[in-house]
Amino acid sequence: MGSQNRGPRRGALDEPPLSPARRPWHVARHMVSGGVALLPLAVAALFAGTAIYHWVEHLPWADSFLNAAMLLGGMGPVDPLHTTLGKWLAGFYALFAGLFFIVLAGVMLAPVLHHVLRRFHLDEDNE
Repeated sequence: MGSQNRGPRRGALDEPPLSPARRPWHVARHMVSGGVALLPLAVAALFAGTAIYHWVEHLPWADSFLNAAMLLGGMGPVDPLHTTLGKWLAGFYALFAGLFFIVLAGVMLAPVLHHVLRRFHLDEDNE
């Protein structure tokens, strides 16, 4: 009843190092690079929203920036709108900001989803 030969045991030192796709900092780096790639679009969108609020609604630059940033971040406007054109433009900007927020979230979460799918991938030969 002694020891049975079950094959060589693999200890922690015998394990192969983690592949680059399984390292957490690799996934984080891809998340950050996706966010940085969309940074120019975010700055352009923020400037466009600020300009809409400033020139159409005649808000000061600081209030215009606050309203545009709140919409782009998904929170909603702060100041009430007074002109019909301002309401239309702010509505379209809000739709664009919502889509931009979804795209940014998708781009930044895609590496995490890819990592999870690779981690739990089952070979078709094992079925």
